[in-house]
Amino acid sequence: MKYFQNTLSEKRIKEMDICDRPRERMQTVGADALSDAELLAILIGSGSKENPVGKVAHELLTLIDTKPTIEYEDFKQVKGLGPAKGAIIFAALELGRRRLPLKRRQISQPGDIYPLIRHYADRQQEHFIVTSLNGAHEIISIHVASVGTINRTLVHPREVFAPAIEQRAVAILVAHNHPSNINGGEITPSAEDLDVTRRLKQVGGILGIAVIDHMIIGGEGYYSMLEHEVL
Repeated sequence: MKYFQNTLSEKRIKEMDICDRPRERMQTVGADALSDAELLAILIGSGSKENPVGKVAHELLTLIDTKPTIEYEDFKQVKGLGPAKGAIIFAALELGRRRLPLKRRQISQPGDIYPLIRHYADRQQEHFIVTSLNGAHEIISIHVASVGTINRTLVHPREVFAPAIEQRAVAILVAHNHPSNINGGEITPSAEDLDVTRRLKQVGGILGIAVIDHMIIGGEGYYSMLEHEVL
């Protein structure tokens, strides 16, 4: 199944075709087929006169992506998201955090991590994602290390390895999305992707934190440098 079948419009809900409205799409294709922005739009319900719900959802998603720890007060900077709707979103995020499985998920092959990060494939900017692993290759954390410009991610080893060092990680798995508006979301690695990977492996070798894979993700699937023996 293609994961991203729809990009949330910034129109008002009433102006969207019924088949494109997030709530109707969830009933038709299921929640796992919706983008993060669409899921947020369902929780938000409606935007303001100046900011339609789609625009509010995209602004909120940018905030969540770029701020590791979200506080309730942070929602005040999103126009069109009042205190009541902000409380709903904050409660949903906290409930999701509490309901995460207590047992850490083990990663034995690249395909194991893809379902956990594939929702970044619909971002219109490149997001560089780092998954920290312990000695048993169980996930310690997943975080966004950087958000690039429209067609380039600026990656610095400091941002990539800092959480892994703090968490005493043994290895990391890195990934980034190729936005669909750039070469149709082509997931074949570029020369820059390969150069970044070599640089991170060198730094990881010095730190004693192995870089076990670099994945490029898209709505149709992923490219694993490990699987393609690029590493």
